[in-house]
Amino acid sequence: MNGNLFAMASRKVKQTLDALAIFAHPDDAELTCGGTIIKLVDLGYRVGLIDLTQGEMATRGTVRQRSEEAKCAAGVMGVHLRENLRLLDSRVENSFENRLGVVHLLRKYRPHLLLLPYWEQRHPDHSKGSRLIYEASYLSGLTKLNAPGEPFRPHRIVYSTSFVEVQHTFVVDITEQFERKLEAVRCYQSQFSEKWEPTIFRPAEDVFDFLEVRARHYGSLIGKKYGEAFLTKEMTEVEDPMRLLNRSI
Repeated sequence: MNGNLFAMASRKVKQTLDALAIFAHPDDAELTCGGTIIKLVDLGYRVGLIDLTQGEMATRGTVRQRSEEAKCAAGVMGVHLRENLRLLDSRVENSFENRLGVVHLLRKYRPHLLLLPYWEQRHPDHSKGSRLIYEASYLSGLTKLNAPGEPFRPHRIVYSTSFVEVQHTFVVDITEQFERKLEAVRCYQSQFSEKWEPTIFRPAEDVFDFLEVRARHYGSLIGKKYGEAFLTKEMTEVEDPMRLLNRSI
């Protein structure tokens, strides 16, 4: 693990979290599942966000700029803490040393819910990061692992699939949170102040147009204006079928 953990939030916050989102770069979580993160905060849950890298290999922006932008976005989303593991951007590896770094965070914050990027991605940091965190989650529960903290594993892991065409497990209604999601993304002026090339996110004109197109699509699947899609590896138990929300016909 390269560098020390650093916090972007007050050191006085309560340690345990209800939900923790861990993504490769500053702005990844905002782009893929920022609406859901905001919704969890709106529902009264304690939510944290971890960036694996500082995004230093990005074409636009400096480490300092991206750090300030991440603070801005964290404030918009209302998360209770944001930290950075400072792994090397574009060199994220699923090494034992890096897994121990994630174990430290999991045992420290003990989140019930873990939000991760989908494990097959165009950017190697996204795919390797997803596998790194999943394997660290398993190691974190081992009693004999030589690592600080009490053994712990998250109750549920969900994967954000908003940029990947897969068979989704569920969609979260983010209609009330969508504008704040866009506001959080706008914090990243170094990344999104210019028009994106149309060839990157066809048929969108820029990243904000793209986000709206995708959110409207996922929202339409559940009869809502905007949505974010997720996938789980496990089958989901339904205790009361009468409480299933969306209509079949």
